[in-house]
Amino acid sequence: MANANKLTLFIVIFMLAGILSGAAIHSYTSQETIAAWSDNITLLTDIFLRLIKMVIAPLVFSTLTVGIMRLGETATIGRVGGKAMIWFISSSVLSILVGLFIVMIEQPGGGLNLAIPTESVDTGLAVGGMSLKGFLSHTIPTSIAGAMADNEILQIVVFSLFFGIGGASLGEKFNAPLVAALDVVSHIMLKVTGYVMYVAPLAIFAAISSVIANEGLGILLHYASFIGGYYAAILMTCLVLLAVGYVVLKKEVFRLLSMLKDPVLVAFTTSSSEAAYPKTLEQLTKFGCSRNIVSFVLPIGYSFNLVGSMVYCSFASMFIAQAYNIHLSFAEISVLMLTLMLASKGIAGVPRSALVVLAATIPSFNIPVAGILLLMGIDHFLDMGRSAINVLGNGIATAMLAQDEGQMNEDVVHETGTEQVEA
Repeated sequence: MANANKLTLFIVIFMLAGILSGAAIHSYTSQETIAAWSDNITLLTDIFLRLIKMVIAPLVFSTLTVGIMRLGETATIGRVGGKAMIWFISSSVLSILVGLFIVMIEQPGGGLNLAIPTESVDTGLAVGGMSLKGFLSHTIPTSIAGAMADNEILQIVVFSLFFGIGGASLGEKFNAPLVAALDVVSHIMLKVTGYVMYVAPLAIFAAISSVIANEGLGILLHYASFIGGYYAAILMTCLVLLAVGYVVLKKEVFRLLSMLKDPVLVAFTTSSSEAAYPKTLEQLTKFGCSRNIVSFVLPIGYSFNLVGSMVYCSFASMFIAQAYNIHLSFAEISVLMLTLMLASKGIAGVPRSALVVLAATIPSFNIPVAGILLLMGIDHFLDMGRSAINVLGNGIATAMLAQDEGQMNEDVVHETGTEQVEA
């Protein structure tokens, strides 16, 4: 726990240092210096995210496969998977409703009175392949090696599900050596992650400093109403998730929240929920969740339980509609939200995935895609919030399912600094 607290402290210190250095560079240096600083300093962030991505594929495959094989019967796998998907859909609906509730009350786009553009605008976002056919085709890997090379989490999850179910059907006597070997691989990857996390504070400093140097602190003031309302929606969604978690986990939900603070903070400051995946998996296991449940539910959640993206999509789509004075009926809003929810599933690895979903969806409802340009300048600050709550949402969902399945490790000792005893 001492090391975890040190990491949290260093992350906060380096984040503040990034804000101060970025603001100073933006205010007191030339455009050439700002451009050079941003281009070079982000190398630290790129290195960190590459190191994390290096770990993700073998970690997801090994943990998910082992988790499925240890779950045993196909009926058990189907039951746990079914419960997970029901909760993922429910949490998505809850998140959308919270975002919708806040944006309708605050009306951050009201008063902008923008003219609807007569010509199409290029947002620079690749929105191809957003059809149902494109999504389903992309879900199935043509090669597991290719999926791992490209870090396609959903494709890795699909292959691991088939591989794990096939292994489980052969029985424990037959698959025991492979389970043991993959278990060793997962532990090695978690150890490697521990080393990689030493780079996190520097990566966070670089990411924050670069954005502030380019945009300045003033951009936050210009969009204060939107950002304030958006983070109010994020906070309310967190409270809703914690309230639901309290129903199942009781007071233990607060211990879970404390244990997830580091991965949530990493996701927030790097704007990447992927960066927090290994640490989230480790902390959930230490919390007491069965490694089998964690290994099975968490990777699926990373593709289907994007609660932060749901808050963002509902909030941002209605903000753009308000900015252009476009009034949607209750039925149109309902269909728009349903479309956004379905379009968001399985695109966790797509750069700026929430913006891509918006760009692909809102034109069908006569909302100008040019409105996305209003958000691009502050997207990094918005992405921080949606990445963080994605991690928290997946952590709570996994712990709830472990509790519901009776897969909580009763031998976990709660005293600070004490390691869990494996069941």
